[in-house]
Amino acid sequence: MRTLRPVLAGALLLQLALASTAALAQPPGGGFQPPPPRSPRESAQVDITGNWVALVTEDWLWRMVTARKGDVTSIPVNGRGRQVANEWNLEQDNANGEQCRAFGAAGLMRMPTRLHITWQDDNTLRIDTDAGEQTRLLNFAPDAPVPAEPTWQGHSKAAWTRAVGGFDMRALFGGPRPAGPVKASLKVETSHLRPGYLRKNGVPYSAETRLTEYFSTVSAGVIYYLTVMTIVNDPVYLTGDFVTSSQFKKEADDSHWNPTPCATAPPAQMPTERGE
Repeated sequence: MRTLRPVLAGALLLQLALASTAALAQPPGGGFQPPPPRSPRESAQVDITGNWVALVTEDWLWRMVTARKGDVTSIPVNGRGRQVANEWNLEQDNANGEQCRAFGAAGLMRMPTRLHITWQDDNTLRIDTDAGEQTRLLNFAPDAPVPAEPTWQGHSKAAWTRAVGGFDMRALFGGPRPAGPVKASLKVETSHLRPGYLRKNGVPYSAETRLTEYFSTVSAGVIYYLTVMTIVNDPVYLTGDFVTSSQFKKEADDSHWNPTPCATAPPAQMPTERGE
């Protein structure tokens, strides 16, 4: 037992030394001080920054060209919405300075456009488009100011969230599917919108529209894809939610960036069923 006393004494001295060191390490005032909260930029669960180009793999007729007036194919418009679409007048829009009606937030991501996504600050993601030269600000800060008047891009609230779904681009191009679902996404809710068009041919959405989007990414080797699932809810012109999924491919740089002002080409002249 005598041989254990020096060992016990040494252990006791070590504990006292550690306790003294811990006490010295405590911040003034005592008690545990949690680290400061991380900003939305620092806590990003998915990286959507960079340069992206739209992949028009569906709805080519309604995205690449201007469809004929009154064509509301696949959009759940009600009678009032159909009437407005049938009354669309491109020349009148241009004369009234309303060239950007098809470039508002509810229709912008379906455009054949490029995106340049950056952090404007630690609480704000910025999306610039070369089509229509539009800028969207995705605000993580709950007290971000709301525009005094409705705008084409409205007021967007952003938050990191679990993905509710997504489109696997690797499956489209014949590659293997990922081992599991996308784990995280960016949810964006947009309101305070100026009335615009869901498509270039005048299919309308109203000022009461609520837009919900989920941004997620997936990679196939060194190739990265961005998926934007868009849900348009408009009690004025739609009978239900209008849901689309748009895909973008990441580009190495902005060498193909080509900003153009808002402009809508006249409706395409489609051949008749008899080929005339």
